[in-house]
Amino acid sequence: MAGNTIFIRRVIIRNYKSIANCDVTLGPLTWLVGANGSGKSNFLDALHFVRDSLDNSLENALRERGGISEVRRRSSGHPTHFGLRVEFILPDGSNGMYAFNVAALPNNAYEVQKEECRIGKNKQGPHFLIERGILKDTSEAIMPKTLPDRLALVSVSGLAAFRPLHDALVGMSFYNLNPKTIREPQKPQDGRFLRSAGENLASVIAHLKNSAPESLNLIQEYLKKVVPSVHSLERKAIGPMETLTFKQDVKGGKYPWEFYAQNMSDGTLRATGVLTSLFQTSENHRPSLVGIEEPETALHPAASAALREALVRSSKQTQVIVTSHSPDLLDDSGIDSSSILAVVAEGGETKIAKIDNSSREALNTHLTTAGELLRLNQIQPDKTVLDAQSQRQPDLFAQDIE
Repeated sequence: MAGNTIFIRRVIIRNYKSIANCDVTLGPLTWLVGANGSGKSNFLDALHFVRDSLDNSLENALRERGGISEVRRRSSGHPTHFGLRVEFILPDGSNGMYAFNVAALPNNAYEVQKEECRIGKNKQGPHFLIERGILKDTSEAIMPKTLPDRLALVSVSGLAAFRPLHDALVGMSFYNLNPKTIREPQKPQDGRFLRSAGENLASVIAHLKNSAPESLNLIQEYLKKVVPSVHSLERKAIGPMETLTFKQDVKGGKYPWEFYAQNMSDGTLRATGVLTSLFQTSENHRPSLVGIEEPETALHPAASAALREALVRSSKQTQVIVTSHSPDLLDDSGIDSSSILAVVAEGGETKIAKIDNSSREALNTHLTTAGELLRLNQIQPDKTVLDAQSQRQPDLFAQDIE
């Protein structure tokens, strides 16, 4: 992804949890800004759902979320389906779209009504279209069998034409770091990629120490900015388990003392997880996209500048999406207004759009910061955009790719 870290350019979501309709553009670093309960997490979970469905199965992705009745949006209209579309740029520079629509059936069953993938424009590149398990169109001479209760991209990933897209979508990583999980001794695991709650953090740190010490140094550099008393961290074995140890300054001590993770604060552990998620690059292993839930949680406001700097630096290597409602984290005139998506809940429905014109102008002319606007409750989605979307809902399977 050298030269352009954007993988997902545009996301359209229909009837997913609290999101009835959403059509947004993403950049290298995107801030989803809104109050607690507004539905920021549901946007990230929609992309996470795509990753889980392709990495494991559609059935498991639905089960992990309570079944299709808990995934599709509930309303007086009782919608029976939900769908997503992502427009992307692959590492080789080719762009395209991938979309699917899943319908609810009796007894909590479901079927993929329609699934389409196009790489390149005007169907000149690899593509397929499947409806209810029946192949309608494809660029390929031979296609594997498809079933209506599974996403076809899983089976066609064995074909060279679609493998890069499958791998990039599966390579998205999403995080809601849990200090309790990080604090407890962990079983040694695969350390190439950090898992969502931080349950293999010790293994990731050990992997980086061996294969990418420069990445570990970067994590430690920013950790010291966030928690100035911490000097370094490393993985340590405890019998068949493992944990992290931190070297930290102690008043009156000549040298830093070593502390196990179980003795560290929630803020320090969560910051360690957030920074590791951002800089977990080793060899050719790098997430295609990193989504982080409220990275500022449990951190002192004074740490916001260092955390923001880390997010910006990481976004130059990997696309980053962050949910936040922290004025301190957004208190920087350097934040581009186009990178902010405002999220609100109206009548139980999540609405997401770029911020309104007056707020964009205030930010673009550096009259204020996004943090100040948030303190004044002035981070609001552009109503003209929302009205336009409600009058003409975006087509998941439109032929044009923006």
